[in-house]
Amino acid sequence: MGDDSKVFGMSANAGRWVFVFVGMIVNMCLGAVYAYSVFKKPLEEMFKATATQGNLPYMIFLAMFALFTFFAGRFIDKYGPRKVMMLGGVVVGVGWMLTYFASSITMVVLTYGVIGGAGVGIVYGGPVSVATRWFPDKKGLAVGLSLLGFGASAFVTAPLAKSLIGSFGPLPTFGIMGIAFLVITVILSTVMRFPPANYKPAGWNPPAATAPGSKSMTTGQMLGTASFYGLWLCYILGATAGLMAIGISASVGREVIGLDAGMAATLVMIFAIFNGIGRPIFGALTDKITPKWSAVLSFIIIFVASAMMLVADKGSVGLYAVAFCGFWLCLGGWLAIGPAATAAFYGLEGYAQKYGVVFSAYGLGAIIGGIISGSAKDTFGSYTVAFYPTAGMAILGIILAIILLRPPKK
Repeated sequence: MGDDSKVFGMSANAGRWVFVFVGMIVNMCLGAVYAYSVFKKPLEEMFKATATQGNLPYMIFLAMFALFTFFAGRFIDKYGPRKVMMLGGVVVGVGWMLTYFASSITMVVLTYGVIGGAGVGIVYGGPVSVATRWFPDKKGLAVGLSLLGFGASAFVTAPLAKSLIGSFGPLPTFGIMGIAFLVITVILSTVMRFPPANYKPAGWNPPAATAPGSKSMTTGQMLGTASFYGLWLCYILGATAGLMAIGISASVGREVIGLDAGMAATLVMIFAIFNGIGRPIFGALTDKITPKWSAVLSFIIIFVASAMMLVADKGSVGLYAVAFCGFWLCLGGWLAIGPAATAAFYGLEGYAQKYGVVFSAYGLGAIIGGIISGSAKDTFGSYTVAFYPTAGMAILGIILAIILLRPPKK
């Protein structure tokens, strides 16, 4: 199949970009979890919850997200992205809407965390798989642009949630946003599809090892390589630092730096831009300088950001802003490095299932990051202590990436 074939009435090389744009909008709905720090304080006050308890809905949401990305992978490969994404869109919306009826933080964990997180996991693999299959020539860039919506979501959803919380309270806000997410995600999912078998973009001649129809590794074979464990461990470390920072961004701004709620929410919007652009930036870097060196760069940024937060105090607005831009940028980076490296190292056949396994690192990072930040606040009285572990993890990540993060021998 070449450029003469039509996609959305355009040549395939032009029309395939529509899938990236649609994936970006769908991901903007899914990525509203990154605005959770705006909900965190109101929920803690409403339900008299500790910082660790306030983290639970966010932690569980992201863990279920990662778990169901794995489960949904095989169904995306088997039934295609449209049906799976539509089903997931319904589950996402229902989870958010049911949170309207929550009477405790435990119920928020069940409705928003378990149901909402599962729905996002079901949808998430669709846009990623579609982008990698339509763009074998630009996997990192296409995935990064598609996922830009997820990372940049908080730019739109954080101020929207703040405004709605101010007018209606946190629980009705979950319900209102849930209705919108259900409608938008289900409608847009109807256009998503894979290219025909053995598709290649016009004018692109793939290397023999990655040509359409060439043999990919199975999930089992992937699990037998050292490169998988290097990628998986580095992904855990990068996700832990990024997800921890995202979950406490507004709280750190208010409690450590001394910002008012409005300024904290405004800065979360700015951080979201960096999370969004981190995907195409690191996706393109992964294509050009390999997953290893893009990973090393991300860990250097995480280390510098951690060091900055360890010296930040009341009024250190500049340090806080630059450091958290770095954390959000690098989390976005890992959500492009991970899928691009999986496709490059292990092939596109059965990709959704293979990336589902790799993506389990994200769920573990969410749990570890939530435990670190909640324990720092509840045990030591300050979130600042949480940045010692992230600095250490960045150093470990550099070492692991240099040693293990390289293409497997097939």
